[in-house]
Amino acid sequence: MTLHPPSADFLDALRERLGPQGVREAGDSAPYLSEPRDLWQGEAALILRPGSAEEVAALLKTCAEARVAVIPHAGGTGLVGGQVRPEGPTGVLLSVERLNRVRQVAPEDDAMIVEAGVILAEAQRQAEAVDRLFPLSIAAEGSARIGGVLGTNAGGVQVLRYGMARDLVLGVEAALPDGSIHRGLKLLRKDNTGYDLRHLLIGSEGTLGVITAAALRLFPRPRETATAFVAVAGPSAALDLLHGLRAALGETISAFELIKDAGVGFALAHVPGVRAPFTPMPGWSVLVEAGGPEGMGERLEAGLAEAFDRGEAQDAVIAASEAQRQEMWRLRESLPEANRKVGSIASHDVSAPMSRVAAFIDEAETTLARIAPELRTNCFGHLGDGNLHYNVFPPEGRRREEFANVKGEITRVVHDLIDAHGGSISAEHGIGRLKREDFARYGDPAKIAAMRAIKAALDPAGIMNPGAVLP
Repeated sequence: MTLHPPSADFLDALRERLGPQGVREAGDSAPYLSEPRDLWQGEAALILRPGSAEEVAALLKTCAEARVAVIPHAGGTGLVGGQVRPEGPTGVLLSVERLNRVRQVAPEDDAMIVEAGVILAEAQRQAEAVDRLFPLSIAAEGSARIGGVLGTNAGGVQVLRYGMARDLVLGVEAALPDGSIHRGLKLLRKDNTGYDLRHLLIGSEGTLGVITAAALRLFPRPRETATAFVAVAGPSAALDLLHGLRAALGETISAFELIKDAGVGFALAHVPGVRAPFTPMPGWSVLVEAGGPEGMGERLEAGLAEAFDRGEAQDAVIAASEAQRQEMWRLRESLPEANRKVGSIASHDVSAPMSRVAAFIDEAETTLARIAPELRTNCFGHLGDGNLHYNVFPPEGRRREEFANVKGEITRVVHDLIDAHGGSISAEHGIGRLKREDFARYGDPAKIAAMRAIKAALDPAGIMNPGAVLP
């Protein structure tokens, strides 16, 4: 379907409909047209800032009738370019930032309803205010908005216990391209009435409609949290440790982060205020956290003692205070920042069955060494759900630009191996624009065909985030 750039009259009509607070001009659009990795620079004829679901729906219908592209935008923190459109006829960008109300907090239902523009950290605070937990936690939670978190089906550090974003949503409200509004904000655990549009829209990256609000699940707040850094012999031993601790502590384990010493070295060198838990750092370590009733500290300590006896752990530091716990998480959360400062040749967000993670890491190291033996790797991630951030760096003292000729080959090696191990080329960041071709190569043809059919049914004019996700 052919898209058209908006005419001057069309843009004037949008300005009149939304008023001064509802638009930003192209000259004031810089914050909306960039993305964290600086791989693309977006374009937009006008920034739309609707204040209600009804306004969003009306805007989508108007744009569909005129065949003007719409790029939904939340916090702008996505890492695969889904929030910018650098190619094709210039369209409009639709920001959900003014949809920022907390509509309802219902601790008796262990739920709350928030609009798409609410910052993730604010949703966490609203839950805490009623002695509940909204467990989704990502590095960008201070700026990521709920609409983007759901649009990309974000993961984070507590997927092991609480699941991905879609597992934390009871229902959504969404504006569709035909101008209708799906009103699915019931606070129900059971609603077995046909197709579940909630799960269709979550993870669709703005290609089917715009999520305007969501009913989120809340959980009891742990009365005590216990955190430890544990030295392990390698990824295989880390997996054994995870199984041993889960046998001892059950489902109280909420985070289990695998960390390579290279990443710690990057953080110590490039992120002020970071401290290492061990001197020297072991080749591999795990950051583990468990939360539950009082006595979790003693239970974790006992579980680690058993792990030492089984040979799963080599050393351990248990946080003795909240300050020490924060210090441990500061190190883990500084790893992406340190990676950016060092400058990777290629970064990958992949997942594998937990039983295949160690084999993947070994094979990737061996295969990449054949391309360039001097390459450095920093592998870290959420071992408890099989998600690895596998990043490849130039040798110390060299620049990544020197290795631009092998960047594609590196990514092909990583993705071929992860696919061979039954994994995924995108664990938690989505497809966006960065991974369209990879999705075409590794994705299931029947799935891609079904996605195209759904896209054609809900967005026949093709206005919704064109160029994203579908190859």
